[in-house]
Amino acid sequence: MSDDIPPHARDITSVQRSLDTSFEGLSGEEADRRLERYGKNVLEEEEISRVRIFIKQFQGFLIYILIAAAIISLFAADFKDFVVIVALILVNGIVGFWQELKAETSIRALKELTESTVSVVRDGEKTRLPSPAIVPGDVVSLAEGDTVTADIRLFESAGLAVNEATLTGESVPVSKDHTAVLDPEAQLYDLSNTLLSGTAVVRGSGEGFVVRTGHDTYLSDIAEKAQEGSPQSPFTRAIRHFSMRYAVLLIILLVLVGTVAFLQGRDLISIAYLLVAQLVSAVPEGLPLVVTLVMVVGALALSRKETLTRHLPSVETLGSATVIASDKTGTITEGHLAVEDDHALDARTLTLAAALCNNAADDAGDPIDVALSRWVEDYEALREQHPRTWTFPFDTEMKLMATANEVDGDTRFFIKGAFEELAKRAENRENLDDLEAQQNAMAEEGLRVLAFGAGDWRGEDPDQWRYDIVGLVGFLDPPKEGVREAVLTARKAGIHVLMITGDNPLTARAIAAEVAIWREGESVLTGNEIESMDDDELVATLKKATVLARVLPDHKYRVVRLLQDRGEIVAVSGDGVNDVPALKAADLGIAMGSGTEAAKSAAKMVILDNNLRVIVDAIRNGRVIVDNVRKVIYYLLSTSISEVMLISTTIFAGLPLPLVPIQILWINLITDGVQDKMFPFIKQEGEVMNRPPRPPARQFFERRQITRILIFGLVMGVASFLVFEHLLARFPYENANAIIFTAFVAFQWVNGIQAQKEHEPFFKNLRRSLTINPLIFLGVLIGLLLQLTVIYLVPSWLDAVPLAPEQWAYVGLLSLVAFALVETVKWVEYFVDRDYEAAG
Repeated sequence: MSDDIPPHARDITSVQRSLDTSFEGLSGEEADRRLERYGKNVLEEEEISRVRIFIKQFQGFLIYILIAAAIISLFAADFKDFVVIVALILVNGIVGFWQELKAETSIRALKELTESTVSVVRDGEKTRLPSPAIVPGDVVSLAEGDTVTADIRLFESAGLAVNEATLTGESVPVSKDHTAVLDPEAQLYDLSNTLLSGTAVVRGSGEGFVVRTGHDTYLSDIAEKAQEGSPQSPFTRAIRHFSMRYAVLLIILLVLVGTVAFLQGRDLISIAYLLVAQLVSAVPEGLPLVVTLVMVVGALALSRKETLTRHLPSVETLGSATVIASDKTGTITEGHLAVEDDHALDARTLTLAAALCNNAADDAGDPIDVALSRWVEDYEALREQHPRTWTFPFDTEMKLMATANEVDGDTRFFIKGAFEELAKRAENRENLDDLEAQQNAMAEEGLRVLAFGAGDWRGEDPDQWRYDIVGLVGFLDPPKEGVREAVLTARKAGIHVLMITGDNPLTARAIAAEVAIWREGESVLTGNEIESMDDDELVATLKKATVLARVLPDHKYRVVRLLQDRGEIVAVSGDGVNDVPALKAADLGIAMGSGTEAAKSAAKMVILDNNLRVIVDAIRNGRVIVDNVRKVIYYLLSTSISEVMLISTTIFAGLPLPLVPIQILWINLITDGVQDKMFPFIKQEGEVMNRPPRPPARQFFERRQITRILIFGLVMGVASFLVFEHLLARFPYENANAIIFTAFVAFQWVNGIQAQKEHEPFFKNLRRSLTINPLIFLGVLIGLLLQLTVIYLVPSWLDAVPLAPEQWAYVGLLSLVAFALVETVKWVEYFVDRDYEAAG
């Protein structure tokens, strides 16, 4: 267009002049020139090197830790672990590479929406051309069943209705009126004189001028946003945040230990050996492996509950979610209209009108007609008994439909449509005030209301029609079973539930109120209001908003980004092309199994049962997974800290190493490696949905978690040092080393058993302590057998010697200290929490 006034805000003559075209279409030569100028009518794809995509899979802190663990394993001649870890890295990379390639189908699925053949007028004659050849100024004809492949300003229409679900998410057909001239600021869902790329004609026909093609269409904005990257998971962010600080502390410690050793007069080879031991003790080699295992087991559990995981870290993101931004249609509601209420002046005639003035057949057709066919008993029988003799198809300007049918030997006239239109010709004027009051009451409840009339047949001319309005019928897309209970559960869990829809505010609020999403005092926010607010205003309003109505993809995308900028972890559900930008931008995009390929490709999870209840249930499982990841982190880091503390204190004291590097690797990769593989199977501890979500930054490393890790690591490190110092005075170094080595292994078993419960002391509920994860005791048994094997059968493999029976007392002593230490900390926390709850 030649100026800033959009086509929908101009009369058709102005549009024609601006496009320099005519109703006879463009000439072939002019079309070729415009194709050269504007480019093909296709959505452009960003070409990404597959090599670059593959290399990208091996970046990130967890992968670097795995690589370090592989190198350490190779250094220690532990070839079995080296092969296992390298294989895990490769498998992880290949799976990630495959998933990212598959995600490119998101753009291709969008592209397919705009590739077909189109009826175009060229050189004054109608012809069919491939949609990529369409240019601005072309005259295009569309009829029922056609896909709209460019943005088109209509200059002719006849009963034209279009499904715009790809852009707005609402499946109810939208009527078009080519005569309308709209406000320049009109929103997408108000563009009654325009057809938009990616939508489909479901009724009637129309002609218009192509005004935008390819990357200039509204659909292309969605495609561009689909190429944006998704945010990192809370766990990845927390690990990076922690690892940077841990690395700084580790470097300081290594410098300090190296300096002390040098000042003690140790030779460089001995210092290097000490530093390797310190480094090996400080790195929790098993952490990436076991966290991945926890997520895999969690993903398998979710799959049994109709939730499929496309991106593994998303199972942890579920448990961190603070906001659910859910589609209305198909997730909260059934996705089809149903009769919700009616008001009949003549019940029998209202039923006849609903059945006979209706085009639904075999449970298919216009959504309103289908809803009426399900509402009317003996629908098919009534239609057979009273055959139709004449039809006036639905007219978008008159907003009504009419038929003539044989009833009891006479020809009767039936009509349905907007109440204000039927009231113009109704003969029962005395009833109109009551009917209007009922119609307004239904509309305020969010119902879509139709009036029905009946009278004697007088002819086809609308001016001859005379009838009585016999009743009103209100329609609503009904809520799905279990959604209300799921919303109440989410509220109790401190999760903010937002319902997002392209529907009108009254209807949206009515549905939201029915399922407890909207309550008195909470606000409904519209797309126009979102556009008029700056970011700060919108964020403040969103705190009280629970319903976003008449919302477009850009609005939804902006809301998601703003919530994330304010620290929220946002889960978004969707099933249409219109949902792709928000699904991609969200921390967790959840697509419906019955949704479009574009939506499923952009999402990180797919739920097979399109129901908000399934999403909330998945969040429950996600919180259990997060709890188990927290427990693994505590267990492995407390081990590393205790090893670092033991080695550091012995070096500062000028004593020989209490543990050699190969023994540290045994503790980290074998002893801990057996125990930590049991953590994924820990059952739910308490009611996880009765607590608010933890802030993402403190999900895994908040003050209490860090305090527990440090208390166990520092106390057990110092206790082990004191025992080691005592042992050196009584036994040769080889015996003291073997005792400390075995004691360290044993008190890690105790620590692992205690770590199965985070919020409750072991003896507070002994039965639960023994049943929350019986596999942990199997892990202890396997660990015991392995330790006995290396101590008594092959001690030289780990530079150890067999223990005499009386030396096991030291092992038991340190294990008892570890158990008592953790149990004491838990009881202190328990009483502090109880007093805090009682006080407030």
